[in-house]
Amino acid sequence: MLDFFRNHKRLMMFMLILVIVPGMGFFGLQGFRSFFDDSANVASVDRYTITRVEYDNALRQQMDRARQMLGAQFDAKAFNTPEQRQQVLDGLIQERVLADETQRLHLTASDDAVRRVLLSDPFIASLKTPDGSIDIERYKQMLAMQGMTPEQYDARVRYSLALQQLPASIQSSAFTSKTLAQHLTELSGQQREVQSLVFHSSDYAAKVQPAEAQLQAYYEAHRNDFATPATATIQYLVLSSAGLAAATQPTEAELKKYYDDNLTRYRTPGEIRASHILILAPKDASAADQQKAKQQAQTLLAEVNAHPEQFAQIAEKHSQDPGSAAKGGDLGYFGRGMIAGGAAFDDAAFSLKKDETSGLVQTDFGYHIIRVTDVKPAVTKPFDEVKASILTDLKAQQAAKGFADSADGFTSIVYEQAKSLQPAADKYKLTLQSAVVTPKPNASLPPDSPLNNAAFLEAVFSDDAVKSRNNTQAIDLGNSTLIAARVTDFKPAAIPAFAAVKEAVKQKVIAQQAAEMARKDGAARLAALQKSKATDGFSPVLTVTRNNPQGMPAAALSAIYKANAKNLPAYVGVDLGDQGYVIYRVNAVKQGEAMTPERIAAAQQQIAQVNAQSEVEAYLDALRKRSKVKLYGPLDAAPSHAE
Repeated sequence: MLDFFRNHKRLMMFMLILVIVPGMGFFGLQGFRSFFDDSANVASVDRYTITRVEYDNALRQQMDRARQMLGAQFDAKAFNTPEQRQQVLDGLIQERVLADETQRLHLTASDDAVRRVLLSDPFIASLKTPDGSIDIERYKQMLAMQGMTPEQYDARVRYSLALQQLPASIQSSAFTSKTLAQHLTELSGQQREVQSLVFHSSDYAAKVQPAEAQLQAYYEAHRNDFATPATATIQYLVLSSAGLAAATQPTEAELKKYYDDNLTRYRTPGEIRASHILILAPKDASAADQQKAKQQAQTLLAEVNAHPEQFAQIAEKHSQDPGSAAKGGDLGYFGRGMIAGGAAFDDAAFSLKKDETSGLVQTDFGYHIIRVTDVKPAVTKPFDEVKASILTDLKAQQAAKGFADSADGFTSIVYEQAKSLQPAADKYKLTLQSAVVTPKPNASLPPDSPLNNAAFLEAVFSDDAVKSRNNTQAIDLGNSTLIAARVTDFKPAAIPAFAAVKEAVKQKVIAQQAAEMARKDGAARLAALQKSKATDGFSPVLTVTRNNPQGMPAAALSAIYKANAKNLPAYVGVDLGDQGYVIYRVNAVKQGEAMTPERIAAAQQQIAQVNAQSEVEAYLDALRKRSKVKLYGPLDAAPSHAE
């Protein structure tokens, strides 16, 4: 079918015009699209539709965040499971029902709240100029690279703040009693002294001699376990901003222009070191108090002018600034806007030279006498010093722009020129690479390798790629990276003959029967110990807690803590699967650290946070049940159903 579309484009375009244009007259463009293809949507909440594009973007953003957080530990297949995909869709539905409720209650965020969030954003903080203002032009440029205007970004922040109000009010009301917090904390800190007696499967392996018939029967029952996976030999292209950055080489003129245009980024503003004497005279003081303070300040100014070398001693004795008086009035080094005295203080201080003293300076706090003790002039880093960092920044910017400009064209050409990747390689100057892949990620490759991307592997092993030998679509890997491939050779999965895997089958049977023997002996020994209370053969005593299991398996720790603490010693058995069987002897139960008010308070807070999250989830579930939610089938585009 795809080949027919590709080879008869003009005919298909004419047919589509005949079908679509009349249809638009009856339904309208959007209505016709929904009528014609529900696969464009994944769900609807009341009158709002969640499109597949919106869902795909949310899934990609989640994986990008995980990739940034985990780095080399990131495993794409762990984040691209049916459960994870359903969680992403549930999150979008919850956001929509919460948005509807927020709108119904007319909740919004104030301009001041939006401003505070923006100013606390590290991204925006990095755009501050030496005088404390925001470089608006650079702010607009950075947002434009993300496809947004400042107004759109403000609206996004306001929307986010409004959505947080209802969950925040629920979370703030959560409460946990001291009694419950103390009880749970005591349980978590409870210590248990245990000894172990292990029946290792490996100790029984030599006793197992499986017959040929047993091996044959195991092979027949587990044939798929020995199958060799399908393999595809592929050619592939990767278009990424990182690759474009490596190939980008800005000219010297471009680097110099960037330096000149962003000079404030490379300038360290001037600073001074000053001391002051403050005589308090708040704005709301009476005229008499104002006059009295001024006279006192004038007297001290005369004394300072007569004995400038004694400024520190005079400040220590008479200054009414508790923060600096004990240090002789020293305020340390500061730039404009860093001292609370405001513009009047700054103008006076920065007009002085080293070792000069001001006259009386009035601010909202009172009367100051300022003496400058050191001056650090403004310094602009020379071009050669910052050239390397400019090169990195400019390459990243040019690469991001290049990727944005090329992504659509790359996507189109690998689809339109379906029988070869060479046209795309030539147009975008990319290296055509080759590899052999299987449907599952290759553990020998880095987890973030493009060849381990689940969506990419799914596309490679699709019928269109394997049978028709067409290029895959351009797969978005996140982090501004696209990959497309073409299968040049394919070998289907195969189940080898029994003779070829006989030794592997034998090892499987031996391991299975050895584990069963270990379990049988372990269970028999457990029954005997529960009667005799013997201690022979056990390991040295080990003290475990729920918070510190000492490397013990979760199943073993659970069994130990289920043992009756009132009837010690107690014996419990745990099946270790292929590893065998273990018996634990619980000798003693001890309480953990003494409960202090601080520990109880911390436990209260932690438990309250858990309860609050549960209450928020219950509230969102209630909103969802109250809304009309329709799912357009599973995320693999199965038939739709109503919730």
